[in-house]
Amino acid sequence: QVQLVESGGGLVQAGGSLRLSCAASGRTFSSYAMGWFRQAPGKEREFVVTIRWSDGNTYYADSVKGRFTISRDNAKNTVYLQMNSLKPEDTAVYYCAARPGSSGGYYIGPRDYNYWGQGTQVTVSS
Repeated sequence: QVQLVESGGGLVQAGGSLRLSCAASGRTFSSYAMGWFRQAPGKEREFVVTIRWSDGNTYYADSVKGRFTISRDNAKNTVYLQMNSLKPEDTAVYYCAARPGSSGGYYIGPRDYNYWGQGTQVTVSS
């Protein structure tokens, strides 16, 4: 059974940084795609970034490009989201997601993913 556990959220001032972690277990993830999504109150879940575990290729939402960086640690089965230059509009619950059998494309819709973590709150104050 796949389990995803996020950590690293918190309260930070605008312009600050946070690093989120997503510890994955229950499978061999070498053929998986991993994604980060976020959901602010009253809004739909929004794509942030995805990474293909096999080759490390990434795809970012325009709203975070140049500020956020996704990476993975194969030995620890962990995906990271480094968030810099945070803005108040980045405030949301951030979710880690996984899906097996990634193809050559990128998965950017919530329905593309089979497994989800419980989420971690990120609050950016102005």
